[in-house]
Amino acid sequence: MSVDIFEKCKTDAGYFGQFRKMGERDLTRPTMDPIPGKTMSYNGNEVVMWSVNNYIGLAENDEVKEVASEAAREFGTSAPMGSRMMSGNTQYHQDLEQRFADWAQKEAAYLFNYGYLGVLGIVSSLCGPKDTVVVDRLAHACILDAAAMAKASGATIRYFKHNNMKDLESVLKQVNEKREGGVMILIEGVYGMTGDLADLPGICALKEKYNARLFIDDAHGVGVMGEKGRGTGDFFGVQDKIDLYFGTFAKSFASIGGFVAADRDVVEWIMFNARTQVFAKSLPMVFVKALDRTLDFVIEGDDRRDLMWENSNKLKEGLRELGYYIGPGESPICSVFTPTGSDDVNGVGARMVKYLRTRNIFVTAVVYPVIPPGLCMFRMIPTTSHTDAEIQKTVEAFRDMKKEMNLMDSVTDEDILKINKVYRNIKG
Repeated sequence: MSVDIFEKCKTDAGYFGQFRKMGERDLTRPTMDPIPGKTMSYNGNEVVMWSVNNYIGLAENDEVKEVASEAAREFGTSAPMGSRMMSGNTQYHQDLEQRFADWAQKEAAYLFNYGYLGVLGIVSSLCGPKDTVVVDRLAHACILDAAAMAKASGATIRYFKHNNMKDLESVLKQVNEKREGGVMILIEGVYGMTGDLADLPGICALKEKYNARLFIDDAHGVGVMGEKGRGTGDFFGVQDKIDLYFGTFAKSFASIGGFVAADRDVVEWIMFNARTQVFAKSLPMVFVKALDRTLDFVIEGDDRRDLMWENSNKLKEGLRELGYYIGPGESPICSVFTPTGSDDVNGVGARMVKYLRTRNIFVTAVVYPVIPPGLCMFRMIPTTSHTDAEIQKTVEAFRDMKKEMNLMDSVTDEDILKINKVYRNIKG
């Protein structure tokens, strides 16, 4: 047994330990030009970017940039100083919160500095001793960490197979047999890794049947799905049944921070009890002012969303025609599964990434242990800004990669079973 807490740091243990120990940084920490867009500078070359969540192209929006510049000139980067409960609360913050509440069709809303910390703060402030949180197994790390924080406060964690209503009902039924406290279901609206949508109609029906509350982290749905970009709840027509609607600004809003919208008394509770915001500096004015303008573009962004969908469909169809298996996601996210035919999954995935990047196509690979061995997944984000020429260039690079790297011609039944495990978390 090691008595030195730093001993592990010399090993290849931990997240991405193999790459860290090798000193590999290009795959895990690529150095990029900071300006996001459909093309970016990487290693001195202009590459077509498929790894930035700039869904409706607002990262390039000159009006938003000008608002941010004016705010920086007027307020600097320090304003406001202090937390919201001390000296950092402004009318600008409160007005923006009301705008988000109205847009999300809820009574009230509250701003967070970071989406990740927002999820942690919301769940940990509401769930404690005798409560139970029921979590989709494919949920984002922030949800899993939020559940762990709730557990540290005395709550119980239960998991259900991804998007599996039969399993969710079984879990809820078991919880209710010995129930002493409240129950909160934690899900994403659009699952950012795989691109599929939560079965919100089914989940809402079950949460009402078993007297639970529903929290949805709609990071990849807000601004993208539904009328006026309201999100996945609006897309399914169940926004009124979502108890806690959370959206981040790091995706379609091309900014930073997040918001939660809910009944007023619930938002007030979070406002006074979410430690990740109560004890944090207020969201800087440069973001508040820019987000206020960005919200206009999101609300009025139907044409942008239509073009985003067109580009997504073109990319998916082009890669599908080459024999690549495109995940059954119903969102714009394009999840491309490639059988590796090798136990050296990370090595094959790394070689594919490097090949595409030499063709000036920037992608990020997802491999084992995130997905089953024998598969590599490219999670690609088509945006409003991408052009037909860039899509075609990408498809051609994937075509040449398949030929030159002797990749398997097609997925097998065994591969499809593995992919289904990713989407449905089927054991077998």
